[in-house]
Amino acid sequence: MATVLIVDDDAALRDGLAEALTDLGHTARLAASGREGLAALGDDVDAVLLDLRMPGGMDGIEVLRRIRSAHNAPPVVVLTAFASAANTIEAMRLGAFDHLSKPIGRDDLSALLNRLPKRSHSIAGPAPDAGDGLIGSSEAIRQVQKAIGLAADSDATVLIHGETGSGKELVARALHTYGKRKDGPFIAVNCAAIPEDLLESELFGHVKGSFTGATADRTGAFRDAANGTLFLDEIGDMPLAMQAKILRALQEQVVTPVGGKPVRTSARIITATHRDLAKLVGAKEFREDLYYRLNVVPIAIPPLRERAADILPLAEHFLARVAVPSGRHKQLTAAAVAKLQRHGWPGNVRELRNVIERAYILSRSDVIGSDDIDTSRADVLPADSPPDADLPAAVAQLEKMMILRALDACGGNRTEAARRLGINRQLLYTKMQRYGIAVDASENLTGRVSKDDE
Repeated sequence: MATVLIVDDDAALRDGLAEALTDLGHTARLAASGREGLAALGDDVDAVLLDLRMPGGMDGIEVLRRIRSAHNAPPVVVLTAFASAANTIEAMRLGAFDHLSKPIGRDDLSALLNRLPKRSHSIAGPAPDAGDGLIGSSEAIRQVQKAIGLAADSDATVLIHGETGSGKELVARALHTYGKRKDGPFIAVNCAAIPEDLLESELFGHVKGSFTGATADRTGAFRDAANGTLFLDEIGDMPLAMQAKILRALQEQVVTPVGGKPVRTSARIITATHRDLAKLVGAKEFREDLYYRLNVVPIAIPPLRERAADILPLAEHFLARVAVPSGRHKQLTAAAVAKLQRHGWPGNVRELRNVIERAYILSRSDVIGSDDIDTSRADVLPADSPPDADLPAAVAQLEKMMILRALDACGGNRTEAARRLGINRQLLYTKMQRYGIAVDASENLTGRVSKDDE
């Protein structure tokens, strides 16, 4: 049996949680404000359920900061009706055990209490405002936000994996912004965009006269990022010879400029790739020792098609952002939203941003309809589809994209989509279920179901 302190200004929610805890055999202690909660906190409290938004000049984040700064503090679970990247990352960084959205059911509450650890010690500092990065409230993106909060203050190397356009640099910047190195520089280098013969100089620097064209000393990205963060994007495209030098730099925290002498470096390293490094290691295209050195803290960003709940918030965010220069705000119709949610987004968040910006610019009305949403320019297969995928997987991916395109073209009408694809409607239903494709319930089904669908 545990003693759980509930800190929430909503009396109904407070009493409901207390009743659920009592039914589960636990003891509830209630507080209506942050100050009351701190006063009610004692050595006998095993856990705290803490509301994020409370009146009285002390919000949940400040209460969390004070609780977790104490020795042997109890685990704190932050509850909020308005989950965002900012408050999720900040709460996890300050030592929250978890960050959950209201309401929380009795079964979820029971499972949560079973997961809670014994009282432990954690000290955390203040966190900055997240701004508008990492938009989304799906469980998948919230797991990414939580991982950022837990890893931000560490010096450990982070390997971010995700498809092209999924937001890998946003994650890297969030790790920097919320970490103890936030006052230092953030230096980003795209390893795939720099010619092989220039990459060493770009990363490690060079001394004047070390090669033709070296007319002045150059410090290089490792030293430019001193006391800050160096983000190496597309690390999977780095040549093997350079990989060996990167490994040495990471292990010894020393870089050698071209034509110069070894120099100490103190940058934190974050890397990212859209490629499967484990497969590259097996194919001898990526050093195994470097892979394990980079993959200390892995963070995987799910593709947009696997977090459909984030599509609308992202679309509204991009729509608001593109409207800032002109001050002319536009809205999406329900049909436009349905079309966005049906699309497979092979280009992920970057593609969604481009589609929204194009729709805003080209639509003459203040209301953006489904006809204004042009998703036809997407490739049939994602640009970063692995070339070594087996045939059944490639065929399945092609089928899914063709079905999504047909549904887009027909406004969600399954009968018309089946005709366009040359299959009967029942087979289309079966394939849609297999690939997890949903169609808006208000789709305009025609009465043209006859012999063709039997």
